[in-house]
Amino acid sequence: MKFIITILRVAVGLLFIFSGVVKANDPLGLTYKMNEFFEVWDMAFMIKYTLPMSVLMIAFEIISGVAMIVGNVFRLYVTLLLLLNIFFTFLTWYALTSGKIKECGCFGDCIKISNTATFYKDVVLTVIVLFLFIFRYRVFPLFNKAAINAIVVGLAAVFAFGFQWWTLNHLPVEDCLPYKVGNNISEKMKPGPDYKPAEFTTTFIYEKNGVKQEFTMENYPWKDPSWKFVSKNQTEISPASGEPEIHDFSLIDADNNDVTEDILSVEGGVYLWFLREPEKANVKKIDELKALIAKAQEAKIPFYMVSSVSRDIAETYQEAWGLKHVPVLTLDGTASKTAVRTNPGLMLLRKGTVVKKWGFLDYPKDLVL
Repeated sequence: MKFIITILRVAVGLLFIFSGVVKANDPLGLTYKMNEFFEVWDMAFMIKYTLPMSVLMIAFEIISGVAMIVGNVFRLYVTLLLLLNIFFTFLTWYALTSGKIKECGCFGDCIKISNTATFYKDVVLTVIVLFLFIFRYRVFPLFNKAAINAIVVGLAAVFAFGFQWWTLNHLPVEDCLPYKVGNNISEKMKPGPDYKPAEFTTTFIYEKNGVKQEFTMENYPWKDPSWKFVSKNQTEISPASGEPEIHDFSLIDADNNDVTEDILSVEGGVYLWFLREPEKANVKKIDELKALIAKAQEAKIPFYMVSSVSRDIAETYQEAWGLKHVPVLTLDGTASKTAVRTNPGLMLLRKGTVVKKWGFLDYPKDLVL
């Protein structure tokens, strides 16, 4: 029994460490996934808390994983992990059965698994953690000295929070998104050879004399005014395949023209400064950016500010930061946060290929060509 408990506890610990580290590489990815759940549940008021919630949850995964292996305060951590796994199982069950969440994001954007696989993984993991919880009094610390066990777990905490601080203030160490360095945006916007759009079935709920009834597209009573429309439901019956990885990258200029193809065809290089939320933007290195803009203009290299807010708001911040001479392009906020995680962030393109990306603390001092 002792051998089985040890194997399971190490396996669970390693899984949580792995899961936490993968998500710590991009904490904003988990933040956006939480936002998706809260939007579906009509709990938009929680969105402002999702970043700290993400950071704490990721840190807890890493810390508890190490604590499971070390055995430090094991009874506390195994109890918390059991509660967390029950909650995760509910989330994955909801994503699987509701069809409202496309991916659970269990291992972030780097390792994607289906909602079905994620749900059964959580069920199995919950059973294992429940087993360890039942036999929690048979687990003893790895080291005889409590101080050593505490130091190991403490170092795990420093790593968990430190690594996330780095990736939030710079960029993910491993970029797993479609806009990673080396990818060609134009190519990623093309559907695959096996492309097939998703197929949906639509049903309508109508009410008559207090009785609700479901109809299909073929027989709903649109000509009968005695039936009152209540709601419409869409159910996916066949998922899409071969969809383009990038489908919302559309750059709009000041005259409301789509200049995406023009930007993606520049041969000599073009700098795009992505700015999603100017009121939250980190502009500590704005002077370094201005120096780079001046060098780019001197070398006749296009430099654009890519904004995800209305043009008048963008221009207000431009004036405040002394960037009125930089032309502004507008881009959807979802595409912007996928292209560059930091707010703001810089990207260098050449003929549509991502050459280099920088977070707001890492602007280059010289032109990169």
